[in-house]
Amino acid sequence: MKTLVKIGLIAAMASPLFLSSCEGEYYVVDQPADVYYDPGLPPYTGAIWIEGDWVYTSGHYVHNRGHWARARSGRTYVRGSWEHNQRGYTWHRGYWQ
Repeated sequence: MKTLVKIGLIAAMASPLFLSSCEGEYYVVDQPADVYYDPGLPPYTGAIWIEGDWVYTSGHYVHNRGHWARARSGRTYVRGSWEHNQRGYTWHRGYWQ
Protein backbone atom coordinates (compact mmCIF):
# COMPACT_ATOMS: atom_id res chain seq x y z
CA MET A 1 0.00 0.00 0.00
CA LYS A 2 2.84 2.41 0.83
CA THR A 3 4.38 1.68 -2.55
CA LEU A 4 1.16 2.67 -4.34
CA VAL A 5 0.97 5.92 -2.38
CA LYS A 6 4.60 6.74 -3.27
CA ILE A 7 3.98 6.00 -6.95
CA GLY A 8 0.87 8.18 -6.87
CA LEU A 9 2.76 11.08 -5.27
CA ILE A 10 5.61 10.85 -7.77
CA ALA A 11 3.16 10.75 -10.69
CA ALA A 12 1.25 13.76 -9.33
CA MET A 13 4.44 15.78 -8.91
CA ALA A 14 5.84 14.84 -12.33
CA SER A 15 2.68 15.33 -14.43
CA PRO A 16 2.94 19.17 -14.60
CA LEU A 17 6.44 18.77 -16.02
CA PHE A 18 5.16 16.57 -18.83
CA LEU A 19 2.17 18.81 -19.56
CA SER A 20 4.20 22.01 -19.61
CA SER A 21 6.74 20.55 -22.02
CA CYS A 22 4.02 20.08 -24.66
CA GLU A 23 3.39 23.79 -25.07
CA GLY A 24 6.02 26.04 -26.57
CA GLU A 25 6.93 28.44 -29.32
CA TYR A 26 8.21 26.87 -32.49
CA TYR A 27 9.80 28.96 -35.21
CA VAL A 28 9.97 28.41 -38.95
CA VAL A 29 11.96 30.40 -41.51
CA ASP A 30 9.00 31.05 -43.83
CA GLN A 31 5.41 31.70 -42.84
CA PRO A 32 3.15 29.05 -44.40
CA ALA A 33 0.75 30.25 -47.07
CA ASP A 34 -2.71 31.29 -45.89
CA VAL A 35 -5.34 28.58 -46.19
CA TYR A 36 -8.91 29.58 -47.01
CA TYR A 37 -12.01 27.45 -46.63
CA ASP A 38 -15.52 28.32 -47.66
CA PRO A 39 -17.43 27.46 -44.50
CA GLY A 40 -20.77 27.65 -46.26
CA LEU A 41 -23.90 28.58 -44.35
CA PRO A 42 -24.04 28.33 -40.54
CA PRO A 43 -25.48 24.97 -39.44
CA TYR A 44 -27.65 26.64 -36.76
CA THR A 45 -28.70 30.10 -35.61
CA GLY A 46 -25.99 31.93 -33.70
CA ALA A 47 -23.14 29.74 -34.96
CA ILE A 48 -19.82 31.50 -35.58
CA TRP A 49 -16.99 30.34 -37.80
CA ILE A 50 -13.69 29.73 -35.99
CA GLU A 51 -10.84 30.10 -38.48
CA GLY A 52 -8.42 27.21 -38.88
CA ASP A 53 -5.40 26.88 -36.63
CA TRP A 54 -1.77 25.95 -37.19
CA VAL A 55 -0.19 23.14 -35.14
CA TYR A 56 3.53 22.44 -35.00
CA THR A 57 4.27 18.76 -35.60
CA SER A 58 7.21 16.77 -37.00
CA GLY A 59 9.33 19.87 -37.61
CA HIS A 60 6.76 21.99 -39.44
CA TYR A 61 3.36 23.65 -39.06
CA VAL A 62 0.25 21.80 -40.23
CA HIS A 63 -3.07 23.57 -40.77
CA ASN A 64 -6.19 22.32 -39.01
CA ARG A 65 -9.41 23.24 -40.74
CA GLY A 66 -11.78 25.72 -39.07
CA HIS A 67 -15.10 24.78 -37.51
CA TRP A 68 -18.47 26.16 -36.45
CA ALA A 69 -18.97 26.88 -32.74
CA ARG A 70 -21.59 28.31 -30.45
CA ALA A 71 -20.96 31.89 -29.41
CA ARG A 72 -19.95 32.32 -25.78
CA SER A 73 -22.04 34.83 -23.91
CA GLY A 74 -20.14 38.06 -23.25
CA ARG A 75 -16.99 36.80 -24.99
CA THR A 76 -15.37 37.44 -28.36
CA TYR A 77 -13.18 35.05 -30.32
CA VAL A 78 -9.76 36.48 -31.19
CA ARG A 79 -8.37 34.65 -34.21
CA GLY A 80 -4.84 33.27 -34.26
CA SER A 81 -2.00 35.16 -35.90
CA TRP A 82 1.58 34.84 -37.06
CA GLU A 83 4.33 36.77 -35.34
CA HIS A 84 7.66 37.51 -36.98
CA ASN A 85 10.89 38.31 -35.16
CA GLN A 86 14.62 37.65 -35.50
CA ARG A 87 14.14 33.90 -34.93
CA GLY A 88 11.52 33.50 -37.66
CA TYR A 89 7.74 33.02 -37.66
CA THR A 90 5.69 31.53 -34.85
CA TRP A 91 1.94 30.94 -34.57
CA HIS A 92 -0.17 32.25 -31.69
CA ARG A 93 -3.40 30.29 -31.33
CA GLY A 94 -6.83 31.89 -31.32
CA TYR A 95 -8.69 32.23 -28.02
CA TRP A 96 -11.91 33.42 -26.40
CA GLN A 97 -11.60 36.80 -24.70
